[in-house]
Amino acid sequence: MKSFYIASSFKNIETVRKVSERLRQEGFTHTYDWTTNNNITSIDELKDIGKKEIDAVMCSDFIVVLFPAGKGSHVELGIAIGNGIQAYLYSQNDEINDLETTSTFYHVDGVSKCNGTVEELIQTILEEQK
Repeated sequence: MKSFYIASSFKNIETVRKVSERLRQEGFTHTYDWTTNNNITSIDELKDIGKKEIDAVMCSDFIVVLFPAGKGSHVELGIAIGNGIQAYLYSQNDEINDLETTSTFYHVDGVSKCNGTVEELIQTILEEQK
């Protein structure tokens, strides 16, 4: 079965865990769960996490970026796009298409934009990835 990585900010930990759980229930493999990282106290720990996250993106068949997303999520999106890995961008509203805040990279080939409910995002992924 296919593997995935979820990029987001710490503000979305519960949603990240919910999406991960649902996809794993459907037989997908989560390549790395960064939500388990806490109490980071050194640059060396950050470096180790960064390597794990890069490896996880590179080993994924697709990634999911949940908005609001931080700078790390955008780096992970860039890694995915640069390596031809399918990306799903999700926001509850249509901020992805807001000309004031959007990025050119949200609109390139290989990037699917989803808004609405988390369940609608999951259904889109299941329809396209199974």
